[in-house]
Amino acid sequence: MKALIVAPSWIGDTVLAQALFIRLHERIPSLQLDALAPRWVAPVLERMPEIAEVVDSPFVHGELSLKARQRVARQLAQRGYQRAYVLPNSIKSALIPFFADIPERIGFVGESRYGLINRRHTLNKALLPQMAERFAQLAEAPGAPLVRPIPQPRLRSGSEQRAATLIALGVALPEKLAVFCPGAEYGPAKRWPTRHFAALADSLAKAGYAVWLLGSAKDRAIGEQIVDQAQPANLPLNLCGATSLTQAIDLLAAAAFVVCNDSGLMHVAAALGRPLIALYGSSSPGFTPPLSEKARILSLELDCSPCFKRQCPLGHLDCLNKLDPQRVLAACLTRALA
Repeated sequence: MKALIVAPSWIGDTVLAQALFIRLHERIPSLQLDALAPRWVAPVLERMPEIAEVVDSPFVHGELSLKARQRVARQLAQRGYQRAYVLPNSIKSALIPFFADIPERIGFVGESRYGLINRRHTLNKALLPQMAERFAQLAEAPGAPLVRPIPQPRLRSGSEQRAATLIALGVALPEKLAVFCPGAEYGPAKRWPTRHFAALADSLAKAGYAVWLLGSAKDRAIGEQIVDQAQPANLPLNLCGATSLTQAIDLLAAAAFVVCNDSGLMHVAAALGRPLIALYGSSSPGFTPPLSEKARILSLELDCSPCFKRQCPLGHLDCLNKLDPQRVLAACLTRALA
């Protein structure tokens, strides 16, 4: 059996989709499972043992590019896939498997994708409240109940990979490493304040921890603010924008614990099995929680949250401003000793 995954365009969603990949291999041990994915999420898929090959999807978000999709489809048609699992719900994401004439095309109805998807699931949000459950449901027959519990994500990072990353970045692994992921692509309403991250870094430095900051190039300025607001002794190392996603995976794997906003790197840290403190503001852990027994979720659960907004609609961001650094510090030290 050869099957193709049409992967999500977000890092966190791609990690959560691994529940489906693991379940498919449980059902079909001889399965060859490839993934059609944007290049920015490919490093996550490459660290999943269930994925045999990642095929580059060159399309940016919202781009139709019908002729280009037909060209990619012609290339995929030569590979002899018998099934395609289309994870995004858009019409565009279902076009390539259709053009490639893959016989069985599996997914949710989504944007009225009748014909494009021929093994159609209808989403019941009450029965499948979590995104990972919705992905895992695609392993079942349409209408069949989801088998629970669903598998937890598990990314690979070996000691040789971590050593190569440290050498490439020119950094040495400290005895006690705490990693902060202070960014969140969605918007400021998901970001714990930089002054709180700085205060937490100061407290952890006193406890003997080195603090490294990880994120994309877009998070570089956020990391600089944290460094500027921290005490001069034992300043955090700002690696935001200085690593590839592959290198970030290896650095997260080396951490004693990780402190993250609700972001893609939060899900990566969870899938690496690292002790994790996940900070929630405008979003809800009910939909996309970190799938790890080592994760601790901190949320003030105010009446105004979750609002799911990019910016605080009330202008105060109390859901994160009032999440005290001392509370997060206590969770860090508890996770580290667990």
